Amino acid sequence: MAPDGSRHAFIQVFDGKKNKAHYQRFDAREFQAHPRHFEVTLGTNQFTAHAIHLDLPQVKGQLQFSNLHPWPKHLHAPGIMGWYSFVPFMECYHGVLSVHHRIEGLLETPDGPVDFSGGTGYMEKDWGVSFPSSWIWIQSNHFDSDAPVSLMASVARIPWLGTSFTGFISGFLWKGKILRFASYTGARMEARLQDGSVSIVFQDKRYRLEITAYPGEGTALRSPISGEMTGKVNESLQATVQVRLFEKGSLAFSGEGRNAGLEIAGPVEEILSETR
Repeated sequence: MAPDGSRHAFIQVFDGKKNKAHYQRFDAREFQAHPRHFEVTLGTNQFTAHAIHLDLPQVKGQLQFSNLHPWPKHLHAPGIMGWYSFVPFMECYHGVLSVHHRIEGLLETPDGPVDFSGGTGYMEKDWGVSFPSSWIWIQSNHFDSDAPVSLMASVARIPWLGTSFTGFISGFLWKGKILRFASYTGARMEARLQDGSVSIVFQDKRYRLEITAYPGEGTALRSPISGEMTGKVNESLQATVQVRLFEKGSLAFSGEGRNAGLEIAGPVEEILSETR
């Protein structure tokens, strides 16, 4: 919804292999969201934590999700944003519905059917009026591992009471548990750009998570600015990410994530520890 009150709803589809995106507009009155759990309806399209049903000119079909790994909830941290979830004046709020789940189903596209059965999914949500001025976002759950492994990491410049600060959140699913690193958990963070890659290190009293992401080809997606979808964000689903996890100084995990999502947006120098 723009400042003048004009509004619309939309579904944006991103083909990460062909690097093409399509933006389908709807009348705002076709948008409905359940007040107590994740269930969004847009015309004849529906999105829930356990399934999506698409009925678009370009994409039709249904996908089912199972074995979800939701972000852990605590009394003072009901979601990924921790106690910041209770602040009423944030420009953007963020939530993760599942860091790793199984997919079953098929979608019909202009190039023919695409079978997602046996695939791996990730689901998150954002709401508010604007994205941060700059951010780095990384996600992959395609690791060579017998047990589910998933990474999500985000560093952003957050407006706050007339000023701003660098906030960060990361979750690493390993051995059935999501290890959390965030501004509100007391963890520390370092972020660097070097040699065409981005490196982020998160550390707390027990764990050290080292991430190095290498960009792949991507495309521009629409993003919100003051309620209007006039921003442009380059996103790739062809990035790769090297991950190393240390527990009390000893290497506990090392692996490469494929088909990684990567966004590096805005004047990221303001959130970096060092640029080379």
